[in-house]
Amino acid sequence: MKFTWMAATAAVAVAGVCLAGPGPAQAAGNAVLGGSSGLVFDNNSACSLTAIGYDGANRLVGLTAGHCASTGARVSAEKAPDAGVIGVVAYSDNGEGLDFGVLQFDPALVTPVRTVGPTTIAGLGAVPGPGATVCTSGRTSGSGCGVVWGGLEGSTINQSCSKPGDSGGPVTVGDRLVGMNQGRLTGLGGIGFDVPCVSAGNPVHSPAFFAPIDQILEAVNATGGVGTGFRPF
Repeated sequence: MKFTWMAATAAVAVAGVCLAGPGPAQAAGNAVLGGSSGLVFDNNSACSLTAIGYDGANRLVGLTAGHCASTGARVSAEKAPDAGVIGVVAYSDNGEGLDFGVLQFDPALVTPVRTVGPTTIAGLGAVPGPGATVCTSGRTSGSGCGVVWGGLEGSTINQSCSKPGDSGGPVTVGDRLVGMNQGRLTGLGGIGFDVPCVSAGNPVHSPAFFAPIDQILEAVNATGGVGTGFRPF
């Protein structure tokens, strides 16, 4: 069995950034970010934001897939390039564990939102069982939904679309965040089966997989650092 990470490349210009805690006197940022927003990193990769919110220390933080960038990488908003560097990867497991990363944003440059396109994140939810439907959203594929097949090696397999750049995108049931998209499944049954997704509306493709959000947050809390106590905006 083989899991394929889905991180796309994109050109990025970066500059220094100062990260401060949120405060009532700060002006609204010019980078509007929410679940599924496109992120670009100074390693020339592009991924999707799982969700944005605050941690237990009231820092403005977000989540994405760990294979997108390493700890210390600088982050920009794909749709707000003029904002420059808006944050940093505070922690990344580099795709070697649950495949998650924690982002710390500059609250002077970022405006958090609950809704991006058709995707709204108003809270957390439990992972649905086989036969249920989940929806995914990412910077590359946009929004789509697919049936849940079941769990495999700590991930949940589903028939939603996942292309390069969709990694880190939210997996939702209604307005509840249930997981983080991490890629598509390849090598099924050892026969090298891999049918890339053409569009979110075409269900004939290799399944995608996601990590349950409760497992991700448990791992974030275990680091004891930035992101601990995360709650969606």
